[in-house]
Amino acid sequence: MHSVRIGYSKRLIIINRVNMAKNVVVVGTQWGDEGKGKVVDWLTDHAQGVVRFQGGHNAGHTLVIAGQKTALQLIPSGIMRPGVACYIGNGCVLSVPDLLQEIDRLGAMGIEVVSRLKVSKACPLILPYHVSLDLARELARGDAKIGTTGKGIGPAYEDKVARRAIRVSDLLNEKVFTDKLRENMDYHNYVLTRYLKAQAVDFQKTRDDMLATVPRIRPLVADVSVALHEAHRSGANLLFEGAQGSLLDVDHGTYPYVTSSNCVAGNAAAGAGIGPNMLHYVLGITKAYTTRVGSGAFPSELSLKEGVGSHLSEVGKEVGTVTGRLRRCGWYDAALLRRSVQINGISGLCLTKLDVLDGLDTLNICVGYELDGGFIDIFPADPEDAVRCRPVYEQLPGWKENTAGVRSKTRLPANAQSYIRRIEELAGVSVDMVSTGADREDTLVLRHPFEV
Repeated sequence: MHSVRIGYSKRLIIINRVNMAKNVVVVGTQWGDEGKGKVVDWLTDHAQGVVRFQGGHNAGHTLVIAGQKTALQLIPSGIMRPGVACYIGNGCVLSVPDLLQEIDRLGAMGIEVVSRLKVSKACPLILPYHVSLDLARELARGDAKIGTTGKGIGPAYEDKVARRAIRVSDLLNEKVFTDKLRENMDYHNYVLTRYLKAQAVDFQKTRDDMLATVPRIRPLVADVSVALHEAHRSGANLLFEGAQGSLLDVDHGTYPYVTSSNCVAGNAAAGAGIGPNMLHYVLGITKAYTTRVGSGAFPSELSLKEGVGSHLSEVGKEVGTVTGRLRRCGWYDAALLRRSVQINGISGLCLTKLDVLDGLDTLNICVGYELDGGFIDIFPADPEDAVRCRPVYEQLPGWKENTAGVRSKTRLPANAQSYIRRIEELAGVSVDMVSTGADREDTLVLRHPFEV
């Protein structure tokens, strides 16, 4: 960085010239589980910092590096690259015990975390009563349950919006933490016992257990907003890692069957404490077919018991990283993708799990829906309309050749190339990357997000 002196109104103004760093946001374009973790890990060869900006340990990012599988839930995927700084932004909700367990698990693998991880002091804490509330509510809903992970994410975000959240900075002050915890637990235990007919959560145990984590969490706490601005000004490339998927966004998803935070690219700014002008490219991760965990609309869904639905589930190993639940599977939904492109400002796409389609005779792409006697070509904003949508398909020929591990576009089967082109045409956005396997190196790059 260097400075330029200019005169203006008899005052001396210093303009800081920032090195031309580039920042990339990675978001899921469907209902999550698109393979964001692998792509973030791969992209960190060009990044010096990786930032989580929303969600909690309900995220599940599975990475395969040199054949070794690692599942991350809260720590940014950049932790798998030596020397890359990692940040948990203020837009996340934090379960301190789960974070420490994840640090220990990575440490046992020989991965150093503590010196490379910064946690925002403004993160709301997930506490035991949030978990109890989450589980008790889902049980009370019965068949109408949301399908949450049961990890307390939603109740923690509720406390944040209600301005009663206990934040990381509060935990570092024993008196402040104790006073806020007592007040919150009086309220939440009343709801648990009187309304939800569940057991109360013990105050003293909660207090003691959380205060016992302070010596380990204190060295990680930082003003992440300042740290990111300093990294950017020094010329570092930053990668912003979203969790879940765009159609699980609390505002833009299939409400109420959504997560509790904003998953769209714009929230990378608010959830990390930076300005939108620091976000330069948005990479949308889209699976070559569609999956969903939990309840809610899914127009292109197929039965998992037979045919293509069974093929996608078994070959794609479609089991939730965090929940262990089978994912619902269906044909690729281009109308859903159009909605994601619109609400995220997608710059380019990364198509994942293309190899799962190997061997299918024909492929269907959902190009729109029949709704109330008409046709629409974009996933509806009204979730009630989404339930009533009937998919309209366009059929393309499949391919018999093996695409697993292919790292050159010219080696892709002609029909696979046609499939990718049709997705680009329907989305109005280029496919810049293709993932052809779970391993870090099974990646085909057509246009590098950090180099465009």
